[in-house]
Amino acid sequence: MRYGFDIGGTKIEMAAYDDGLNQVLCQRVNTPTADYQQFLGCVKKLVTQADLSLHTRGSIGIGLPGVTDPVSHKQLSVNVPCLSGHCLEDDLVHTLDRPVAIENDCRCFALSEASTEQTRSHDIVFGVILGTGAGGGLVLNRHLHKGKNGLAGEWGHMPISAQLVQRYDLPLFSCSCGLTGCFERYVSGRGLMALSQHFNHQATSVPDLLLHYRQGCPLAQNLMQIYIDILASALAGLQLMLDVDAFVFGGGLSNMPELYQLLPQAMRRWLFAHSQPAAILSPVFGDSSGVRGAALLQH
Repeated sequence: MRYGFDIGGTKIEMAAYDDGLNQVLCQRVNTPTADYQQFLGCVKKLVTQADLSLHTRGSIGIGLPGVTDPVSHKQLSVNVPCLSGHCLEDDLVHTLDRPVAIENDCRCFALSEASTEQTRSHDIVFGVILGTGAGGGLVLNRHLHKGKNGLAGEWGHMPISAQLVQRYDLPLFSCSCGLTGCFERYVSGRGLMALSQHFNHQATSVPDLLLHYRQGCPLAQNLMQIYIDILASALAGLQLMLDVDAFVFGGGLSNMPELYQLLPQAMRRWLFAHSQPAAILSPVFGDSSGVRGAALLQH
């Protein structure tokens, strides 16, 4: 039996899966964000209850926002601040008396979506998260690829093309990662709203901007054309480096049908002549992919 944990700033979702990846149990509790020992106790309680309920001793995979330092193994998590500075994996192994695999939640999404009927024929799948930020994960033949520093999939912090900056007279936004001009600052939900403000559109939210776009507002339609072109350039860059078979979208903006309609053609402008854009796919498991992907970490 596999146990997957999807840990966020407000809730912990724990699900158990059998060998056929059928979900047999699911629990949700509030995340203890301020007290580290309370957090460890919360995870232990969920695991103990699942073991007793299912008469087994499940393997454990955990997906959560933030990064693990590859040298010190200490966690850095803004959403769950009590984890920062602690060697979470080591402490959970000791607390639960079994191996524990921990991975970034974006990569858990990618691993899950690369393990579906939709992507069965695709060997190189890139999970693209478009939400408050922009992250992702690279999966090669159903195996998560992390890289030397655990940075594989961090496409949101690649720099935007100078060609785009000149074409649309874009500002160079600073990013919280310490770099400037990161794609995340233009293609995330916050990035789209920053573009809206820069071009003096009065939308107060992404749904509001989309409503104006769908109603034929010229400024909103121009904004969306710029947004799609920026996003297409990022995906085309990934395809030129990796020759990706499929991009699977997740996060709040993945619900925009315009992405799937407009991106394939927009990507062609950034690829070699006669190159075929990778498939642009909506998620199969959506919000449940994080916990499912975490369960797959111990495979």
